[in-house]
Amino acid sequence: MGATDVLWHLLNLFALPCMAGLLAACGARLLWRRELKGRPLLGLCAWPALAACTVAVVGALCLGRDGRMLTWLAMVPTMALALWWAGFRRTPRR
Repeated sequence: MGATDVLWHLLNLFALPCMAGLLAACGARLLWRRELKGRPLLGLCAWPALAACTVAVVGALCLGRDGRMLTWLAMVPTMALALWWAGFRRTPRR
């Protein structure tokens, strides 16, 4: 397997979890418009996408291949927890 093949495999491994994180953040931004008004969208997208990518890697290592339903099942609460942490945690007032 060449370097180009490795690059395509990694891009395919991380594309769907990143898209799921983006959709989760945009959906949360629509549902809780007032509460998330002060949070930047990039920060809201980054945390659930990073959590989903982590779950995808752990699922691929533990289950032997990526794309298993158990991996996607683990991604949902992990992304929700990361999105909650990124959007609703209290920040100290200055």
